[in-house]
This record gives sequence, C-alpha cells and structure tokens, in this order.
Amino acid sequence: MKLLLDTHIYLWWLINATALPRRAGELIAEAEAVFVSTVSIWEAGIKWQAGKLPVAPEDLATGIGQCGFAELPVMAPHAVAASRLPLHHRDPFDRMLIAQAMAEPLHFVTSDRALGEYSSLVTIV
Repeated sequence: MKLLLDTHIYLWWLINATALPRRAGELIAEAEAVFVSTVSIWEAGIKWQAGKLPVAPEDLATGIGQCGFAELPVMAPHAVAASRLPLHHRDPFDRMLIAQAMAEPLHFVTSDRALGEYSSLVTIV
C-alpha cells in the first residue's frame, strides 16, 4: 500500500510523539511507499512562523528523506482535482492533500474524521 501522510501524522512520526496513533505507525511500517506533500511543509511553515509549531520547516523538509519517505510535489492535476472537491472541509491545505491522494492514488492517513467523507482512500487512524 502507498500512503500520503496528513501533516499532523508526519509531524508526530518525525518527532516520535506519543500522539501518533498506533495504527498510523503500523500502516507506515508496512507501507510499500510513504509520501509527504510539499503542502504539509508549507502548512507547517505557516504555523511555525506564527509560533504554533516547535519544528522549523527546514527540519520538516529534510526529515522526509531521513525517514525514508518521498516528497510529493503539487502538480497542475492536483490543483484541478482540489477545485472539483465538494466543500465537506474548508481547510485549503487538507483539500489539496485529499486531491493529491485521489489523483495519484494514495491512501491518505489522517486522524481528521471530517476528511473521511471525501474518498475511500482516506484512512482515519
């Protein structure tokens, strides 16, 4: 199975947080490939700049490779897919992550239950 991690799941994995659900850790450990979107780095960078996140965006970016994950850049088809999503969720970062997961396709690992309405590719942990 190929995964795309929601921003908070990636952050919890990277800092080895106890908040990481056990099922998320199992999925990551068993995955054929794990992707982190550039959208997550952008989102985290905004939160870091606002003082809401203790990890600098540079550390998140370098952590992708250090964790053995792959970076998923935003491509035009992802933007088109995001523009076609119903407004179940208004967060633009989450909407782009969902669009990327659906376009690739990748299983999207998140703890945000509201995102489950979008696709069977969403795995709530």
